[in-house]
Amino acid sequence: MKKALLMCCCAVVAALTLSSCATIFGGSRHTFVVNSSPDDAQVVITDKKGKEVFNGHTPTEVRLKSGAGYFSPAEYTVKFSKPGHQDQMALIHFRLNGWYFGNIVIGGAIGMLIVDPLTGGMWKVSPGEKQIYKTLKPQGVATLDIIDIKNVDEKTKEQLVKIN
Repeated sequence: MKKALLMCCCAVVAALTLSSCATIFGGSRHTFVVNSSPDDAQVVITDKKGKEVFNGHTPTEVRLKSGAGYFSPAEYTVKFSKPGHQDQMALIHFRLNGWYFGNIVIGGAIGMLIVDPLTGGMWKVSPGEKQIYKTLKPQGVATLDIIDIKNVDEKTKEQLVKIN
């Protein structure tokens, strides 16, 4: 009986000290929905070292790692291209996951200094950033930008021509 109780206590202590909050609650891989208008644009995703991690066409879903090494968040560049259209870029930046600080209460030093930093679980993106959408403009088409006069600097205001 004492041996079973001792084993049970050891299992509880091990679970509390060897767990890592951010990895358990946030995960280390995240799914992104990538889409464009017009669709069927080529999508190339590269990591911060310039290594290609995905190559496909919109619409698509892709799972990306949140960590890029020990205590290093992942960063990705998403390039959209389609013949006859201007290329578009989007950036994915991972930030510190609040669950990482749960290791102070539950996971202990092993979760805070080893598990979460190695798995990448200490990094996250918000749910809104998991939807990546770009509108590709046709090449050679002129665009018109309308700006409020209050947002124009003085040097540019001198060059303006009033029209009625």
